[in-house]
Amino acid sequence: METLIPVINRLQEVFLTVGAEIIQLPQIVVVGSQSSGKSSVLESLVGRDFLPRGSGIVTRRPLVLQLVNVLHNLAEIVKCWHLFRKYESSCKKTFPEPIYLKIFSPHVLNLTLVDLPGITKVPVGDQPEDIEAQVQQMILSFISNPNSLILSVSPANSDLATSDALKLAREVDPDGRRTLLVVSKLDLMDAGTDALEVLLGRVIPVRLGIVGVVNRSQHDINTQKSIEDTARDEQAFLQRHYPSLASRCGSRYLARTLSRLLMHHIRDCLPELKSRVTVLSAQYQARLSSYGQPVEDHSATLLQIVTKFASDYCNTIEGTATHIQTSELCGGARICYIFHETFGRTLQSIDPLGGLTELDILTAIRNATGPRPALFVPEISFELLVKRQIKRLEEPSLRCVELVHEELQRIIQHCSSYSTQELLRFPKLHDSIVEVVTSLLRKRLPITNEMVHNLVQIELAYINTKHPDFTDAAQVSASVNSQQVIQDGVKLWKNEKVAEEKAPVSDFSSPVKSQAINLLDTATPVSRKLSAREQRDCEVIQRLIKCYFLIVRKSIQDSVPKTVMHFLVNFVKERLQSELVGQLYKQNLLQGLLIESQDIAQQRTEVAQMLEALQKASNIISEIRETHLW
Repeated sequence: METLIPVINRLQEVFLTVGAEIIQLPQIVVVGSQSSGKSSVLESLVGRDFLPRGSGIVTRRPLVLQLVNVLHNLAEIVKCWHLFRKYESSCKKTFPEPIYLKIFSPHVLNLTLVDLPGITKVPVGDQPEDIEAQVQQMILSFISNPNSLILSVSPANSDLATSDALKLAREVDPDGRRTLLVVSKLDLMDAGTDALEVLLGRVIPVRLGIVGVVNRSQHDINTQKSIEDTARDEQAFLQRHYPSLASRCGSRYLARTLSRLLMHHIRDCLPELKSRVTVLSAQYQARLSSYGQPVEDHSATLLQIVTKFASDYCNTIEGTATHIQTSELCGGARICYIFHETFGRTLQSIDPLGGLTELDILTAIRNATGPRPALFVPEISFELLVKRQIKRLEEPSLRCVELVHEELQRIIQHCSSYSTQELLRFPKLHDSIVEVVTSLLRKRLPITNEMVHNLVQIELAYINTKHPDFTDAAQVSASVNSQQVIQDGVKLWKNEKVAEEKAPVSDFSSPVKSQAINLLDTATPVSRKLSAREQRDCEVIQRLIKCYFLIVRKSIQDSVPKTVMHFLVNFVKERLQSELVGQLYKQNLLQGLLIESQDIAQQRTEVAQMLEALQKASNIISEIRETHLW
């Protein structure tokens, strides 16, 4: 099981450039406030004085510290320290990206720690005003990892109930299952007090244990007191003041405890880690495939993309696209809805006699007869009135064309967003394809509108009273007219007979002057009760108009969708690919159209690097045999 920590070290190195946050590696995160003795604790684990020191926040970035036990020292360790010190001293800001430091020594146990900047409350010097929030956010981003163990460092000479390190640890680990408490500065407590109750866990319950340590004082640092001498003095202090706990306290015991906890924790996390690496590898492989390969053959790539777009566009109309919407109707399904629901319901809602009053009908009949009283209802009045009603079908028909045109426009965005992911790599090509298709639709719109307009004009051009479906109404009209003539003739004969019998003998003397009558006055339309004949004439015209209007409406409802499909939808489907190729497949345009989006290129590079790191991680984890875990 001793090989598990080196495995994690190798995994950290693999994810060094791409970020290890996504993989959530098991690690120990060191958290503490400024002047809590955190740096001294780490140096005692390493056995060397290597961390930068000074006032305020000296460690401004996370430090991933890998301790590797070897048989002899390596000269490179000194170089690593100097580089680390130089970088830290020149850094003025707090950054979340970690620095990796690997230390080889025969005096250390295999261990990996993450040292974070100390928690601060008040900005000092060149520190930003929100330094407290920055540091806390950084700490939470590391300790929120469920696979991290939290090493909380709190000084013994302060109240643990107000420990900032323990407060942050409890936010992400309320049960204390991942937290180990280190009580530092045991030698600086007030006279007559000790930390026995704290070290026994009676004040702050922590599942992973509580370890007390004695830190190097500033005097020890100034006099360059060695770590070895500090460890001996620490053990002597523990034997004098905490003899019953001396074997379970001190820096050496802390190092052994951390190494043991980390190995067991890695063992517990390894199955989940292996599964996560496998899942992420599949996800990133799919993402990389979606970005496509860098363009080598521009001609072939353009033809492939154009053909794919045209195919997806047509398939969306036909309903055979691979990506089918489930949230709303689109493509051919929406066009069908427009034809049979929107347009159909609109036509059905039009009243055949809407806008026609009985007075309008009577006026039309009188105007059609001229100066001669009519024995029959004149056909010209029927034609005038029915044409007026038929014209009302034109507006919803043109609106139907507009709705289908809008849906064909929406299909462009649908295809470019979902069906043709390859197209998103090339913004200029995408915009050019949208422009070509939009132009094609724009050219066909007035042509289709004209054809639909002509459909209505055709119906208006000739009122076919011999239409097979109009026979019944015509017969009814003729029957009513013939009955009207017979009834009027009999009535007229009877009236004349009575008049002759009652008429007095007339003389041919001059008529008596009476009130003058203006024969040019026109009758003012007033609401009145219609006579029997007027009522009958109105009913005949209304019946004829309704019957013929329904015939025309049925024809328009059938012919408008066919016209739209032929002149707009099918035309675009058949000409789309040839139009795209003709407009875009030009040698002088290929290079410009296939300039890849910088975002896509960068994302492909990042995804490729992450996929490579995941594949390496999978290989490293697979090297661990089951026997090494126990």
